[in-house]
Amino acid sequence: MNGSGGIPGHLRLWGVRLLPAATVLVLAVAGASAQAVPDSAEVPVPPVAPALDSATVAPPIESTSPSAIAPSEANGRPAMSTRKVRLIGEGRNVVRSGPGDQYALAGAYDRGTVFTVHAKTGDWYGVRISEYETAWIHSALCEEFEDMGDLEFRPNPKLYTRTGSYVLSGYAGGYAFDRKSNSFVLGARLGYYVFDRLQAEAGLAWTHINRPAEIVETLFGLTLEAEKFHMLFYSLNLTYEVLPGRQMVPFVTLGAGTAIMRGETEPAFNFGAGTMLYLSKRLAMRWEVRDYRFSTGNGTSRVSNDNIEFTLGTNYLF
Repeated sequence: MNGSGGIPGHLRLWGVRLLPAATVLVLAVAGASAQAVPDSAEVPVPPVAPALDSATVAPPIESTSPSAIAPSEANGRPAMSTRKVRLIGEGRNVVRSGPGDQYALAGAYDRGTVFTVHAKTGDWYGVRISEYETAWIHSALCEEFEDMGDLEFRPNPKLYTRTGSYVLSGYAGGYAFDRKSNSFVLGARLGYYVFDRLQAEAGLAWTHINRPAEIVETLFGLTLEAEKFHMLFYSLNLTYEVLPGRQMVPFVTLGAGTAIMRGETEPAFNFGAGTMLYLSKRLAMRWEVRDYRFSTGNGTSRVSNDNIEFTLGTNYLF
């Protein structure tokens, strides 16, 4: 039944049919709007760099990430070497908070102080001045080197060259003539370093031989005789140093010369080994053992003698 102020029946019927479709359409539009505008916390906002004065902008520096500083440590293995710098400037050496003279002073350190390098840009080294602090030092104030830790052991590195130096040596010790007698020996040598490893020497020595009595065959039979005589011998030697230029220098030596005794002259050669210990750049102690070998006797009765010499002396370089 239709009243004058009511809605016609056929219109109510169409309204009922269209209401569900309209509801679905409204919900679809609302969902699309929610996807198009996400939550503000999820919207990425690009950073805005503040305006900086051009005079304070630091130059680009190399990466100081852990992988750049110690790649082997990032792999779980110990680093093979560490790059370091040593201060070489006179007096107090200035380190700064950045790689440039315009940066603030971070400290002043004495000559010889060593720092670990973590970065480098241009002529500036980034160094660690403490466990938690870093600073920058100009390359003119330091020298770079690698710390190999325990991987390389150099107990006695070469100090300097001695090539061209003269060596004056004096010595004393014991001398065993033909290994059958003991006597005192005095001598001196003058040497010249041809190369660091090779030294040419001229030597002169004296000893007094006192051989015990022994049976000697003569034309008229056997006699018991003792021998006492002076012996002078000189030689020209070449000495080869195993570790040249160091504080302790082992060497081997070989030479030839003449032994003069009882009015006779016998050609001789010698060989030996020893060690020189330098107490300073010019002064050294020297000890050695040497065998002088020569023949004595007349005609078919000549015999070869091994004469062992033990000596201790000093060397002076000039």
